[in-house]
Amino acid sequence: MIHIDGSQKSGSGTIVRFAVGLATLLSEELHLTNIRAKREKPGLRPQHLKSIQALQQMCQGSLRGDEIGSSEVWFKPGGEVRGGYYEWDIGTAGSTTLLAMTLLPAACFATGTISFKISGGLFQDFAPSAYHMQYVFFSLLQKMGINAKLGITRPGYVPRGGGVIEVTVEPVPGKIKPISLPNQGDVVSIEGVALSSHLKERRVSERMVEKCNQVLKSSGYRAQIKVIYDTLALQKGAALDIYAKTSSGGILGADRAGEPRRTSEDIARYVARSLVEDLATGATVDRYLADQLIFYAALADGVSEYRIPRLTEHVETDLWLAETMLGAKAEVNDNVVRIQGIGYYNR
Repeated sequence: MIHIDGSQKSGSGTIVRFAVGLATLLSEELHLTNIRAKREKPGLRPQHLKSIQALQQMCQGSLRGDEIGSSEVWFKPGGEVRGGYYEWDIGTAGSTTLLAMTLLPAACFATGTISFKISGGLFQDFAPSAYHMQYVFFSLLQKMGINAKLGITRPGYVPRGGGVIEVTVEPVPGKIKPISLPNQGDVVSIEGVALSSHLKERRVSERMVEKCNQVLKSSGYRAQIKVIYDTLALQKGAALDIYAKTSSGGILGADRAGEPRRTSEDIARYVARSLVEDLATGATVDRYLADQLIFYAALADGVSEYRIPRLTEHVETDLWLAETMLGAKAEVNDNVVRIQGIGYYNR
């Protein structure tokens, strides 16, 4: 049995999600303690509970301690991760993309194609944006031989949620390929999406584009941003995502969701400055991909190398978990992450 102390490093929900996900791949029992010990509300929250229950369903495993507020969980995988179609409703505005991200490593090595429909929040602070996952994260995973696609059926925002995404993942044929992105090169294009729901009369999407390009222009950049006015969401809301592609094959994104008293111009200013800041460091991936890629590099067959904007608590936590559970060796020198993958394959 693998024992993981959830109070280590960041002490966050990331440890919960990926410890259970990696245990599923390894087909080993897991005892997880001190869950989210460093958070204001420790223990399992609804979105974490839904994540580990979804993994349990995918591998027909068993689970103890699976209740809101629990600080301790025992998880036993049941067998192979089965392909097929799944549906999950988080029941709150909890992040659909974080749930999808939790399931993805196991889905990569399923017995067949997996499709899942997830209801909840799509755009909020402190969680991956659905557009970032679609256009940035999944694009880089494609370079590693992982074929994952995301479609947005309906946007969802805090506090009502009600958004819907559909994700399809093809099994990896053999092993994940390592990724090599040591140098940024030149920025060849910047694209993006400006989305707003029930806010067309206030020109919210267009205002985000105008201000974003105004800020980017001061650093010598310009973005081609698609304007979307949505009427399907359960409430008013907005989100802006942009992403830069570089001549070396790097992709860096930045995003921001709307919230009360956060103007279109505030959103655009934050997004443009975030992207410019990450590009200025010479990074080949953005501040979010910095940790999102770690487990795939750890599972890959060979050495992965990429340059991050800065070392964060999330990067340190995921590197620790990858080494603890998978035995993948990693180092970070001058913001270059180098990971020796274990060459995992479905035995």
